[in-house]
Amino acid sequence: MGEHSPTTASEKEVAILAGGCFWCLEAVYDQVIGVESVESGYIGGTLENPTYDAVCGGQTEHAEAVRITFDPRVISFQALLEIFFAIHDPTTLNRQGNDRGTQYRSAIFYGSQAQRQTAEAMIKRLTDEKLYNASIVTQVAPASRWYEAESYHQEYFARNPLQGYCQVVVSPKVAKFRKQFAARLKA
Repeated sequence: MGEHSPTTASEKEVAILAGGCFWCLEAVYDQVIGVESVESGYIGGTLENPTYDAVCGGQTEHAEAVRITFDPRVISFQALLEIFFAIHDPTTLNRQGNDRGTQYRSAIFYGSQAQRQTAEAMIKRLTDEKLYNASIVTQVAPASRWYEAESYHQEYFARNPLQGYCQVVVSPKVAKFRKQFAARLKA
């Protein structure tokens, strides 16, 4: 009773989301039940093997994003998107708070037509419900080549909770998530 067979790699799914600084998204999704791993990186640009400095320079067209490996039997792609739309502002073009530039755009990089349809349906529903005071500008695009960010960006908030940006920007987003999605928190 209560025994579960281990989940195989073929049963996992991947979601790639961009919503401002990847430190914020990683800090939230690391705490979600059903999420197996979260990796910060770059996607949607033109330069091969981009560096953080190049991406922040705004010339590579990459977005700071997270690649989330999750168990769809535990949490759905739609549920991941519900969290996504609650923890960032999908109405600001190429910006989150004081972070400005195309690397901070709101985007969903889908890996399947089912993910694309789910993303588009959610944006339509949120638009129809008029949950935001402005139009949603979240880009929905096919996943392109993924580049893992430098090692010092991985688990950044967990390793640097007292760093200024983490205290002012990341921590409030994590607190908002924990309050709004308490039922989705890992023990």
